[in-house]
Order: sequence, then structure tokens, then C-alpha cells
Amino acid sequence: MIHHRWELDLIVWAVAAALLGVLYLRQRQTRDATLVDAGWGVGVALAAILAAVLGPGDTGHRVLIGTIGALENLRVSWLVLRRHSGTEDSRYAELRRRWQEKGREQLTFAIFYQCQAALAPLLGIVFVLAAFSHRSLGALAWAGAALWLVSVALEQVADAQLSRHRADPANRGKTMRSGLWRYSRHPNYFFQFLTWIAYLLVALEAPWGWLGFVSPLLLLTLVIFVTGIGPSEQRALAHRGDDYRSYQRETSVFVPWFPRK
Repeated sequence: MIHHRWELDLIVWAVAAALLGVLYLRQRQTRDATLVDAGWGVGVALAAILAAVLGPGDTGHRVLIGTIGALENLRVSWLVLRRHSGTEDSRYAELRRRWQEKGREQLTFAIFYQCQAALAPLLGIVFVLAAFSHRSLGALAWAGAALWLVSVALEQVADAQLSRHRADPANRGKTMRSGLWRYSRHPNYFFQFLTWIAYLLVALEAPWGWLGFVSPLLLLTLVIFVTGIGPSEQRALAHRGDDYRSYQRETSVFVPWFPRK
């Protein structure tokens, strides 16, 4: 049985490092780094599962945080796998070109993969904290479960709406402007962020649970400034130009809100 949070964090990191190490070796063979996104999601899901299995806290808290943490992050990983066409994602192809020019392609990819692994214990703080709660499930935990259900449902709706839009040849070169995408340029990211607020609500019932704020704040930083909104909008501008610029002027970037005229 795990008695200290740092022990559980260390196990989470070791498992994620091993997983991303295997994916790095696969990348060396295939010259395709796209699956690192799926590996990141699986690493976070494993953090939730390990917390649930090894944590010493109340069974209800451990089962709840392990279930909702694993299901959502495995779902995100499955989306990456399903959308992978067999060709390297343009983001990683561009990074590969830049790092090749500097003569340190594989060294930098190795560091990049292990930085992804390091995110698992950092984001997984909220799971570890929840797994150390020794009280029965309370109002905050049930509120977190309800928020998670609503957020995941709306995230799936946003993904489905975008998939239907992209599947219609008549929409080629056109920006998605209906459904949830009428109110936010990135509703899928917004509702994914809310799932992390749900995890936080569960963790707040544990001692030192307030430290769980680290996880949603880190996720929000990554989505807005690193891997999510920025690169996504750059690609949209490159492919759809003025049509997307018009969409940017009219539509909230993240939090759903009524369109501007």
C-alpha cells in the first residue's frame, strides 16, 4: 500500500516515461511522431488508474476519480488514433524539419517525448490527491461527477459536429459555424477543461486537495498557449484565410458566448 503522495507520483512518472520511451523508439522506426498525442493521453489515464488502485483513501473516491479520469483521457487518445491517417501530423513534420536542420532531430525528439511523460505526474496531482481522501463521497465529489458527465457529453457533441462538417465535401475550405461552434471557436477544448474542474472538485474533499488547482491550470496553459488553440488557429488561417479571420472576429475563442456582429 502507498503511504505517501510522492511515492504514487513517482510510480506515475515511471510508467509514463516507459510508455513514452516505447513510443519514441517507434517514432525512430516510422519517422512519424503523431502518436505521441495518444501516448500523452494514455499516460494521464494511467495516472488516474494507478491512483485508484494504489491510493490508500476511501474506496468511493478512488473508484470515482479512477473511472472518470481514465475514461475521458482514453477517449481523447482514441480520437487521436482514429484520426491518424498514417501520415505524420503537420506540426511534428515541421518540428522534424527544423530539428534536422540543426542536426539534433532525434535527441530533441527524445527530450520532447520525456517532457510529455513528465506531464503525467504533474497533471495527475489531482488524481493522487483524490485517492488520499479518507472520507465518504460528499457534495463536492458528486458535483464533480455531474459536471464531468455534462462536460464529456458536450465535448462529444462538439467533436461529432466537427466530424460531420469535415466529412461533407461541400464544406471543403469552409469554417464550421453551427452548433456549439457558433458560440466558441474551440468548444471541444473548453469542455475538456471542464472535465479537469470536475476532477478538482473530487480532490477538494481530500487533505491538501486545494493543490489540485495545479492540474486544471496546467491543462489550461497547455491548451491556450502550447499545443491546442495556437497551432490549431494557425493551421486554420493557413487553409481558410479570410473566412477564418471573419470567424475569429465574430466568435469567442474559448468560453462559449453569443456571436459578435
